[in-house]
Amino acid sequence: MPYQSSGDEDLRSLASKKSQFTTLSTASSIGGSSDSRSDTASRRAYVSTTVGQREEANVLRARCLVALILLLAVSGVATAANLLVKHQERSEFENKFAGYATQIVTVSQSKANQFFDALDSFASSIGAQAAAEHALLNTSWPFYTIPEWSVQAQKLARLTSVERPIIGMAPIVHEDEKDEWNRYAAKHNPLWYQESIEHEGYTEHTAKELLGLTIPFVHFYDAENGFLPTRVSRPGEVLPLFQAYPIGLWIGNPIMVTNIDGLLSSQQTEEIYRITNVTRRPTLGFTRINIDPTTTIPGSQILQPIFDGADTEADSRKTVAVVLIRLPWLDYFKNVLAEGEDGIVVVLESACPKLHVDGVYYDSQNLTESGNNIVTYQVDGPKAVLMGETDLHDPKYDALVVSEVFVDLHIDQSQLPEGSCVPVLTLHVYPSAELENASKTDNDIIYTVVVVVIFLFTTLVFLLYDFFVGRRQTTVMDRIVKQDRIVSDVFPTAIRDRLYENQTKNGMNGNHVEEDDGLLGLDETFYGRSSTIRSAPLADLFPSVTVVFADLVGFTAWSSAREPHHVFILLETIYGAFDKLAYRHSVFKVETVGDCYVSAAGLPEPTDDHAVVACRFARDCLKKMKDVTVKLEVSLGPDTSDLDLRTGIHSGQVTAGVLRGERSRFQLFGDTMNTAARMESSGEPSRIQISEATSELLTKAGLASWVVPRSSRIFVKGKGEMQTYWMRRRTRTIKPKAANQKSGIGPLNEEDRTKDCSERTEDSNGIDGMNKTERLVEWNVEVLTSLLEQIVGSRMGVVNPIQILSNAEKDIGMGGTTVLEEFTPVIPLKRFDTEELERRRRTTTVDIGNEAKSQLRQYISNISELYPDNGFHNFEHASHVTASVKKLLARIVNTDGRNGLAASTPTDNVDLADLVGHSYGITSDPLTQFTVVFSALIHDVDHPGVPNAQLVKEKSKWAQIYKKSVAEQKSVDLAWDMLMSDEYAALRACIYQTEDELRRFRQLVVNTVMATDIADKELQALRKSRWELAFSHGDSAADSLDDGVESEDRKATIVIEHLIQASDVSHTMQHWHIYKKWNERFFMECYTAYREGRADSDPSTNWYKGEIGFFDFYVIPLAKKLQSCGVFGVSSHEYLNYAMANKDEWVREGESLVQQLLAKFKEQNAHLTDPQDRLI
Repeated sequence: MPYQSSGDEDLRSLASKKSQFTTLSTASSIGGSSDSRSDTASRRAYVSTTVGQREEANVLRARCLVALILLLAVSGVATAANLLVKHQERSEFENKFAGYATQIVTVSQSKANQFFDALDSFASSIGAQAAAEHALLNTSWPFYTIPEWSVQAQKLARLTSVERPIIGMAPIVHEDEKDEWNRYAAKHNPLWYQESIEHEGYTEHTAKELLGLTIPFVHFYDAENGFLPTRVSRPGEVLPLFQAYPIGLWIGNPIMVTNIDGLLSSQQTEEIYRITNVTRRPTLGFTRINIDPTTTIPGSQILQPIFDGADTEADSRKTVAVVLIRLPWLDYFKNVLAEGEDGIVVVLESACPKLHVDGVYYDSQNLTESGNNIVTYQVDGPKAVLMGETDLHDPKYDALVVSEVFVDLHIDQSQLPEGSCVPVLTLHVYPSAELENASKTDNDIIYTVVVVVIFLFTTLVFLLYDFFVGRRQTTVMDRIVKQDRIVSDVFPTAIRDRLYENQTKNGMNGNHVEEDDGLLGLDETFYGRSSTIRSAPLADLFPSVTVVFADLVGFTAWSSAREPHHVFILLETIYGAFDKLAYRHSVFKVETVGDCYVSAAGLPEPTDDHAVVACRFARDCLKKMKDVTVKLEVSLGPDTSDLDLRTGIHSGQVTAGVLRGERSRFQLFGDTMNTAARMESSGEPSRIQISEATSELLTKAGLASWVVPRSSRIFVKGKGEMQTYWMRRRTRTIKPKAANQKSGIGPLNEEDRTKDCSERTEDSNGIDGMNKTERLVEWNVEVLTSLLEQIVGSRMGVVNPIQILSNAEKDIGMGGTTVLEEFTPVIPLKRFDTEELERRRRTTTVDIGNEAKSQLRQYISNISELYPDNGFHNFEHASHVTASVKKLLARIVNTDGRNGLAASTPTDNVDLADLVGHSYGITSDPLTQFTVVFSALIHDVDHPGVPNAQLVKEKSKWAQIYKKSVAEQKSVDLAWDMLMSDEYAALRACIYQTEDELRRFRQLVVNTVMATDIADKELQALRKSRWELAFSHGDSAADSLDDGVESEDRKATIVIEHLIQASDVSHTMQHWHIYKKWNERFFMECYTAYREGRADSDPSTNWYKGEIGFFDFYVIPLAKKLQSCGVFGVSSHEYLNYAMANKDEWVREGESLVQQLLAKFKEQNAHLTDPQDRLI
């Protein structure tokens, strides 16, 4: 049956497939044939493809969903952002308007209150003046002329806050006084006319001109009779305007206001006068004001009653006159807001109906009542303009209105006659569309666009996701390249390649490699306790290499006298130069161990000429060492050029490889390394000692002339006696190796290679041609220049000529006083100034100028020539003292907590007040620091090479002048006189600019140099007592005598003196070799004086015990004082430790050293006669 047959075939097919599958699976599990593996791979590919397609569909659906969510989100966020920004702009607009409105209301009210107060005072003053005159002349109102009317009215006008107000005084003239008043007015008008003309400056006009326009009787202008002046004929009192301001308003006009009856000229004046009479208070009317003959604007007319000053009771006072003022309210809204604060609408509303007046002075028949009592102004910054005489604000801003009473005369309406009204003026302040538009921005659109852009960007990132995933391999490769660069810097190229090769082999062999194992094959617990290493170490035997050890001779002693950063400058410069030489010679730099540079030739790529290459490299390093140290002496100071290089070379086999672990690196091991180290340690400075093995290699290379046998065999630990050789001192041109040759130093760029090649021929700007003294001069110039730059920087770079100080400069040291007599126990230092110290920390270096620097160089050069060629007291020793002072001052400035802030920077918020207080103000003034360094440089100028006691005994010229501290006082006078010469004017201008600075500079020089006389017992006792006073009792002793400032100055003064004392003998508190060097020089100087007959006893007989006593009773106590004062940070500990160590070493070796010094002196100075022989 077809159906059944079909089913059997399907079953057989399934069985066959199952069998094949089982077979394939079994083969795969036991590592079967390639076909089986291929089928398995195919199945895996198929499954991967199917799963990938399914996941891709899921990802596609997820993408669509995310895109929909992003679209909905961007719509919602964009709408919300738009509404939020608009709401924020509206709030900012309302807040801005509220501020403007409040300012307008407040300022306007203040101006109005000021005006009405001034008006009341003005009226009271006139009443009082009139009462005094009437009592004196037995007269009465209305017959009174206000004296200096224009002056007083002008003062009132300034207080109205209006540009040009109209002010007048009108007395009340009764019926029986009219004729007499006419005569009085005619008589007195010329007087106040003339006075006002002169005060207001209208000198080209006269009072007669105005008198010719004046109507000689009380009148009004009759509108029914062509506005002709008409005598007031009605019975009763009149209110003639008598005195008016400004008078210039009527100069050149056809009419004068004098004698115009205010009651008949204006119905409003009559109305408010009636109210004033009843209420006895000022009254105003809302009307129009002429600003020119053709233009009127809304304003007010104000009447202020003047009372008879003779009446003291308020209820009985009688109104005798009124002050009439017309002013526009427009001016009250000017100059209230700042420029740019525009668009404020101010509505001024009166509580009473106002009268419209066509003109200035009119009959009441021309007055018509207006149906509107509102005026609208617009304020645009400092300007204000009239918009109209109705309420013109935009109704949509009604909710934002700010309403406040502007003027309220506080009149009880119940006291007024029927039909009368005194207005209360109210301000209604509104914003305008202009202000709102100014507050609007495009932020709503911007934010909407930003949201859309973010959506588009997010979508783009989403769509590019697959692309970035595809670039994953590129990113990984970039990382590998970067790691390769790092590895290449640590390991030689060949070793690096083997590291990669081993890792690749481990992966291909099916070994599981953890990511953290890295190139070295260490598991994750290597740095823990298990220390498991997965792969074999990388190590090789190199049967023939040459190892070079090059040690810096004198470095340990040199570094003991230097600041830390100077030590690293030296090492980086020297080792950097050696690195470049190693690259040129294809020498592999192994490492630097302290001050020893270790390198090797013949690895990691073996070469036959490794011994020749190593020797050439060593010889070039020796020459480069001398060149570099000579150049560095200018910047790093004394003794730098005395540093030397001791080199040892040996050839043989080494084991080299990567010593894995933390900070892994390529290292060398074996007897060759030890022997090369012995060649170096047993060698001599400036010489290259090579082993016999290396010598034989050179001989085979035909270079036997390079070596010369050492005269005696040396003993090498573990090897016994060895014959070694010296390399001959000669130079040879070095050709750079090709760039593709490998070494432990990374390849140089073209700029470095060009620079290195040119170094062999350049003159180094003349430094190589300088002698030691010239280099020390340059170093001192750099030190003092940097301090001068700080002084000038503290003055913001100001350096003015100081000719005005010439007399003060001449007065110093005059009057027969010696330098010692100028000594003072307390020097007032400059007080702490936080702003100045902050400015100094922020300010970049200030250049003192070429002229000042040239003068400084010339001065120091001349000072160096004044130093004799003594063994100890010479210019080199002065520079050594200067270096110590500079180091100790640096420790003061860079404190770390209470012991020094060496790591601090201006961004660390260091408390400058605490720093200055900790250093007793020494850090407050760069002039103080400069002076101490300057004093160190000059303290032994023209020193005779013998003690002061010998100079006094010899009765030298200087001893007769100074009596004691002879050498020190002479040094000050010589150095000071030279500095005061005209050729150093620019230098002095950098040091001081005021007489106070000059005198502080002088006093510091005197105290500092005088402190170096440590042989005078009286002076030493005085210093000891001052130290006890300042420090030994927890400051209580000093504080009991001084105020806080003087106590700080006392401590600073004594600290400075001990600083220079410590620096003067700093060789005793530095490395043993430095102490030996300067001790030998001092011995030679003293013994020379003895042999020349300038000393009573042989110094060698007591030199050993004398040095011990010097340590015990001066040096060590001095170092302890430096430590106890807490100013010098770690340097005080360093000085004390070296002092104690040197003393112990001297106790052990001193006696033999004295004998060596004595023998050396006699060998070098055989020509000198022993003083004992001369006595015989």
